[in-house]
Amino acid sequence: MAGKKITIRDIATQAGVSPASVSMILNQKNLSRFSDETVKQVQKIAADCQYISKPRKHTEKYNKKNTKGIIMIICPSVTSLYYSTLIKSMEQKAIELGFSTIIRTTYWDKKIEKNLLDYSLVSPDIAGVIFAMIPQQPELARIASQQIPMVTIGDQFQDLGISTVNINNHLAGEMIGKHLIELGHQNVAYISTALNPEHSARVRRRDGVMAAYRSFCPAGKVMVHSVDIPSYTTLNTFGIEHEVGYQLAQKCARLHPEITAMVAINDMVAYGVIDGLHDLGLKIPDDISVCGFDNIFPSRFGGINLTTIEHSIGERGKRAFQMIADRLSAPTNNSFLEPIIRMEYECRLIVRGTTGPVKGHNSKTCTMK
Repeated sequence: MAGKKITIRDIATQAGVSPASVSMILNQKNLSRFSDETVKQVQKIAADCQYISKPRKHTEKYNKKNTKGIIMIICPSVTSLYYSTLIKSMEQKAIELGFSTIIRTTYWDKKIEKNLLDYSLVSPDIAGVIFAMIPQQPELARIASQQIPMVTIGDQFQDLGISTVNINNHLAGEMIGKHLIELGHQNVAYISTALNPEHSARVRRRDGVMAAYRSFCPAGKVMVHSVDIPSYTTLNTFGIEHEVGYQLAQKCARLHPEITAMVAINDMVAYGVIDGLHDLGLKIPDDISVCGFDNIFPSRFGGINLTTIEHSIGERGKRAFQMIADRLSAPTNNSFLEPIIRMEYECRLIVRGTTGPVKGHNSKTCTMK
């Protein structure tokens, strides 16, 4: 290749590996993920070609600060209190353990998510990745996790092949369903943003509510109202979840006046549901009950007082960061694959003032076994 400027891609072609692998080997990053033969082969080809890897200025800056490394946290949005709480808890743990973090948002855009995964593999700065949600492209994330330490915060049902801090969203939905059944609610609505396999936590919560009604109130109905939101709308609309809750609650109340309870996919959507129902002149919980999920901190405020599910957001964020820090500090052996760790936190029903019994509730209509 005399006379031609050598690139990482040229070395990758000769070695029969990916450019990302060459970048990591030449930058001495996660070498334990490659065989000794592969490392030596890439280094020899680079030396024979007289390839020189240029150090990055920001890498030198972080090294001078004696940090243990930079962890990239990928999340859909920082405006959501759920995700901002997760991020804050992870950054608390990062400071405690001597790491740095960078936050990258996707706004549920698959292309952005893929670009961030690609960047994490080639950047010598990034020591590990934490997904604050279930990746929308789980197979891409799984492949990337074989080259860089990765942890996701997800659902008990998901088997991503990646270390995960879980909750059981189906069980959470069942808890809400049983609570409403005990209060005599036969006709309920499930209010949600997009429901599809890429948002399995939302689907699992819905399925849990419906499972409770099939088992304990088969005469009841769970009506589902959801809306798909393009990523550019999520990016450009502040408070999009509140807006979705507001609009769907009003639509649902007009179409189905028989509904006596609404279950929102999360607390932020529930706040929109509450405001939408108030503006229709409905009283909560006298006319209609409202539930959410996640128990973000405003849900306990006196003016909201929302019935919801406790999901230990802060503790899960800290645990996810501890898991990736443990991976980075543990001794490695090229002869063995890294273990996949799955840790689950229990859900807990928090009953507050937005749920109450149906007027004239007949306990014999639907009974808990």
